[in-house]
Formats: sequence, C-alpha cells, structure tokens
Amino acid sequence: MPTLPVPGTLRDRAAAALSACGAEIPAAAGGRPARTPVTGEDLFAVPDTGPDGVDRAVAAADAAFRTAWRTTPAPRRGDLVRRLGDLLRTHKADLADLVTIEAGKIRSEALGEVQEMIDICDFAVGLSRQLYGRTMPSERPGHRLMETWHPLGVVGVITAFNFPVAVWSWNTAVALVCGDTVVWKPSEAAPLTALACHALLTRAAADTGAPADVHRLVLGERAVGERLADDPRVALVSATGSVRMGREVAPRVAARFGRCLLELGGNNGAVVTPSADLALATRGTVFGAAGTAGQRCTTQRRLIVHEDVADDLVGRVVDAYGRLHERIGDPFDDATLVGPLISARAHDAMRAALDRATAEGGTVLTGGGRRLEKEAPDAFYAEPAVVRMPAQTPIVREETFAPVLYVLTYRTFEEALELHNGVPQGLAGSVFTRDQREAELFLSAEGADTGIVNVNIGTSGAEIGGAFGGEKDTGGGRESGTDSWRAYMRQATNTVNYSGELPLAQGVTFL
Repeated sequence: MPTLPVPGTLRDRAAAALSACGAEIPAAAGGRPARTPVTGEDLFAVPDTGPDGVDRAVAAADAAFRTAWRTTPAPRRGDLVRRLGDLLRTHKADLADLVTIEAGKIRSEALGEVQEMIDICDFAVGLSRQLYGRTMPSERPGHRLMETWHPLGVVGVITAFNFPVAVWSWNTAVALVCGDTVVWKPSEAAPLTALACHALLTRAAADTGAPADVHRLVLGERAVGERLADDPRVALVSATGSVRMGREVAPRVAARFGRCLLELGGNNGAVVTPSADLALATRGTVFGAAGTAGQRCTTQRRLIVHEDVADDLVGRVVDAYGRLHERIGDPFDDATLVGPLISARAHDAMRAALDRATAEGGTVLTGGGRRLEKEAPDAFYAEPAVVRMPAQTPIVREETFAPVLYVLTYRTFEEALELHNGVPQGLAGSVFTRDQREAELFLSAEGADTGIVNVNIGTSGAEIGGAFGGEKDTGGGRESGTDSWRAYMRQATNTVNYSGELPLAQGVTFL
C-alpha cells in the first residue's frame, strides 16, 4: 500500500512550484490556513481579500474592460491566451504538483487537469478568429439584417476545490478572447493553485502588452463570493459548486438582472443492458465512481443494471474495488489510484450516506472504511464503497460528494430510463449496450435528460471541444466547447437601410 509523504515535505514542494510560476510564497502565519488533504497539515497562511478588496478588484477589471480590452481586436486578445497556453506547457508539472497538494488528485489526474487548461487555450485562440454573427434575409427591399456579438463586461468566476484550475481556465480563456475581463474567486480550499495561475496570466499579459487588470484574483470565504455576485459591474457570474451554493448565488445575481452560468451538482447514472460488454462497463464504472475519490461533478453515483447481468457485473466491480482498496494513499506515488477526501466534513458525509443507505434497505458490498488514520489522523482516506439498493430511495436521489456507488436493477429499458432520469440532477449519463436501438433511444429526446449523454463510455470525463454542463438542478450552464462562447458576449440585432426609402416592417404605414 502506498505510504504518505513526510510532514513538511509538501510545504517545500508547494513553495518550489509557486516560485517557479512566479507567485509570491505566502507567509507561515497571518491569514487563512492553506491546507493539504494529503497529510492534513497546514502549509501556509493566505490573507483574505475581504469585501473592500473585491470592490477594488472589480473596479480595476471594469476599468480595463472599458478603456482597453473590449476594443482590442479579438485575434490580439487571442495572443494573450496563446501566451498563457505556452506558460502552462512550461509549468505543467509545477501546477500539477499544486493540484495534487491542494485537491489530493493522483498524479495522472493532476497532469490531466493541467492538460485541460492547455487544450482550452488552444481552443480559445482559434475561437478568437471565429466569433461569428449571421446575416439574415430582410423582408424590406434595400435592407440588410444581421447580428453582431460584443464583449459583455466583467465576468466573475467562482470555482470549486475539485477542479481548482481547469474550470477557471474554461471560463477565463473563453471570456478573455470574447473581450471580457475576469475576477476570480477560487475555493478557499485551493488558494495556492489560484496564486500560481494568476501569476502566470499576469506574466502573459505583460509579455503581450495586455492590460494587467484583465484578470484579478480575490480570496476568501462566502462573504467574498457574495460581494462579487452582488456587484452590478459584474455582468456574468459563472459559479461551479453545489446545488445549495447555486440556489444562493442565482437569486442574488437575478435580483440585479445580471447573468448567471451555473455548473452545480451531478447524480450521474450508467445504464448497463444485457447486450453490454461487461468488461467495458466494469472499467467505465470503476473509474467513473472511484476516480478522484468520487469528488467529480461527473462521478458515477448510480449503476443501473439489467437484472439478468447484475450479479455478474456487480461481482466484477466488487472484485475491482478490492484491488483499489490496496492502492489508496499518497497521490504522488505512481502506484496510487485513490487519494484523499478533501476534508473531515466530506468523510462524515460519506459515512452518513452509508448509514442512511443501510437504513433504507441497502447492503454495503464492499468499502466504506477509513485508511491511514494512524499515519495521518488529520487526513481522510476512504475506501470506495459499493451499495446494492432495493430501489431508488431518498439517499440515492441525493448527491454525496464521495466514492459511494449505488447499484439498482431494472427489467425493461423504459424502467431503466425512469430510474436514470428520476433524480433532481441532470449532468451526465451513459449507457453500455451493443443494441443500436437502445443507444439511439438513450440519446434521443425521450432518453437521458442530462446535458452530457454517452454511449459505451462512463459518465466521468469530458473533452474541451464539447460544451460542458447539465440540466435541472445542475443549473443549465454550458462552458468550454462548441458555441458556449455566446454566454460571455451580448448579442445585437442590426438593420442597415441602404434603399433611400423608409419602408416599415410587416407592411405598416405611418405618415
């Protein structure tokens, strides 16, 4: 079993990564503790920005938008993002170190998260020359009807701990090429990655001649996020987190007629049919449910399997989990597959969910125990758990941000769809099948009601080219690929009259 780092070594490693990225190393005292879930120790003390600091940050970003950035040609704005991508390539290992230290991700996942940042920069640079509007036929002779897209303003980005850098980059790279400026409030659990990213973007701005205030960073807890959400100068608030958080942010922004882009909870299910490749379904389920210690919004939390193959598939999954349990530990160790939960609160939520599941008739087939408690009493390593449930009970309908997989069985494909869609959340869903009809039905309007719908691949993981987001309690937002850029711009419909006459629309006559 992988062991844990020696106390103190992660502080040195974090300091080296921050220094390499050009970020100032925080002091040892005098601010909010920057903690690592890997060992449970406090590394640095990071000062809070405070509400007044948020006001100053928004004012600076708003001034940069109005005086320079919105009138900078989009391809020139792309130069800034291109340079950021270059710096991310150079400092990929440094940022991955910080992601592992603060979020507890295993090494390959941390490197993969930074690769997402590089990929979105490439995407956004191309986008900087493709912010297309349309020309439509006018019903009036001698008129041209068209749409144009303009920069929106200041974008407030609020991110969660589990993807401390990727989600920021999805929003920031696209917002910058669209002509917006950004104020970022990261999770209070991940200030170090934010300091490093801000330093790299500040350097990219200096290297390309962009205004330094196109990006500002604010640190702190709820009051900082509330101040950002309430500021009328913030045209769009893009917030990633829990459904509870979204229910608080959205009304505050709506009260001032601001815009929201919400990426909230996921209670994602995979349907496995009798024709499925069970080896494929096993691999997809194990990574989907246990990867990142179950702390992804796209984590698979429900396995909806046909009763004819349920025992076979569940046996395979439980067997794979037994091997996973021996590879829990130091996420810097290449042998590790499951790192820590983010906090004691997350561990308590997992234990409470398992207790409720058994009270509601479920049977824990494997997992649920705590590992490495003696070696690191302030770190929380949990065995991914599989629970067979008699029905989709209240606890199954809730999202527990931990590696708990509920197994449900079905008889007909229509029943499987009802189970899949019968939860408040609507982020990701998948089906494993060799039956073309089942696959097409799952993808159709009467199939999965999620924003991400997959066939023969798990729920977890997404590519930059496709828009990311979900429906229902997931919030309805879309980030990253395709035409999600439109959320960061305002649309204007334009009519140009070159006829020399003044005909009115719909044949109206007046004077």
